[in-house]
Amino acid sequence: MKQKLNKLYEECLKELNNIGINMFDEGSIGKIDIYISKRNNKRYGICIQEKPDETSRYIQKNKYGTTIKYNKFYNHHIQISPWVMNLDNVVIKNTIIHELIHCIPNCNNHGKDFKKYAKYINNKLGYNISRVGNKKEDFLKSNLEYIDTEKYKYKIECQKCGQIIYRKRYNKYFTRKYRCGKCGGKFKVKTLE
Repeated sequence: MKQKLNKLYEECLKELNNIGINMFDEGSIGKIDIYISKRNNKRYGICIQEKPDETSRYIQKNKYGTTIKYNKFYNHHIQISPWVMNLDNVVIKNTIIHELIHCIPNCNNHGKDFKKYAKYINNKLGYNISRVGNKKEDFLKSNLEYIDTEKYKYKIECQKCGQIIYRKRYNKYFTRKYRCGKCGGKFKVKTLE
C-alpha cells in the first residue's frame, strides 16, 4: 500500500509541475512528506504543518480574543487514511492533490486561495477537488459496496440554496457560527428520530 501511495504521489507532483505549480521548490513550499495514517479516520486525509515562517505571521481577532496565525510553513506532513487506499486511483490522487494544495502558502485553510488553486487544477487536469469528499459517490466510482454505518441525529438545511448536511452531534452555536459553503446562507436544524 505504501508503494502505491508513493507512486501516485509522484504522479501528482509531476502533473502539478506540468501546469506550472512547482511543489519541488523547498524554498517557497517547504519540505513535504506523505504516509498512510495509523488510524482509520473518517477523513480522507490531513496536512499537518510545522515550523511556521515568522514573516507570514498575523493576528486574527474573534469574539473570544485573538489568535496568532501563519500563512506559510516549512514542514508539511500529509496523512492519507487507510480506507482511501482501497478506492480508485483517481480518488486517491484527488485526495493527495487536495492535501498538496494546503502546502502552498496562504492555502492552509479552505479559503479564497485554496479555492482558486482547486478550480485551476480541476480545469487543467480534470480532477474534482472540493472542500469535502463524498464517500458514497467515491465508493460507487471505485465499484466498491458502500455501507452507511452512521446513524445521524440532525439534518441541517441551508435556508437559501437547500443544501442538506447530516450530523451525528450538534453544537448549539452551529447556526450562529457557520454559514453555507455554497451560497453563504443561514442553516436551519431539524432533529431526526
